[in-house]
Amino acid sequence: MSDSDELTPEKAASSAWPSLLGVFAHPDDESLLAGGVLAQHAAAHARTAVVTMTWAPDSPRAPELADALRALGAGPPRMLGYGDARNERAAPGRPRLVDAPLDEVVAALVQQIRSFRPDIVVTHDALGQLTGHPDHRRTHQAALLAVQDAGLAHLHPEAGEPWQPRAVYCATHPESGVGKLGPLLEAVGKAVLAVPDPYATTTVDVTPWLEQKWAAVLAHRGEVARERPLPGILARLPDEIRRGIIATEYFTRLATGPLPGAPHRLTA
Repeated sequence: MSDSDELTPEKAASSAWPSLLGVFAHPDDESLLAGGVLAQHAAAHARTAVVTMTWAPDSPRAPELADALRALGAGPPRMLGYGDARNERAAPGRPRLVDAPLDEVVAALVQQIRSFRPDIVVTHDALGQLTGHPDHRRTHQAALLAVQDAGLAHLHPEAGEPWQPRAVYCATHPESGVGKLGPLLEAVGKAVLAVPDPYATTTVDVTPWLEQKWAAVLAHRGEVARERPLPGILARLPDEIRRGIIATEYFTRLATGPLPGAPHRLTA
């Protein structure tokens, strides 16, 4: 998914597109932050999947996540089952993601990466998106370490054969786009976190896949029914305003693995 990777419905059936693994903190993050891109790649017959860090596989949100991923063509849930930093009902008896040993979390993600063998990993940005949720920030940290470790055979040998993704894309939001959020900001009722515009290296218009993305958001029925979570806020907005908010997805691209050639000095 590069800046030139503009996929139209007409191109979808014939284009060779890279496989994509999403790594997100909570059920619904995948739909809100990268639902359009997941649907885009699935439409191009690329392999797609999503790892969800928190909430137990037997929790009420698991079947909702399954429905959302089905709408996006992203396969069955891959839930690591850690506790949510702000919801004790997420995974009773399991440590919260923010409290779990980082090495343990990274090892679990390395196993997922080596099993699925994606070309691209998509995860949260360093700010933790607009809300700065601690689970988002922890997921970003663990995902970047796991991508590095996954390509090194001497690390986590029990997790399978090494595999090096070609790129990481961190879902983000540029400062110049904050004003477009309008009613969403009013409903959230607090300041949001955004990156300077140059950090948003890739902007994807997901309008052709908006139907799938919105169906995936609505699949998280428990969140839609509540007033404060983003799915509930979006569901109560007029259709035209909502479409303007969710029709664009922003990412920061991070290269991984060795550089081509053999440079003999550091380059910026």
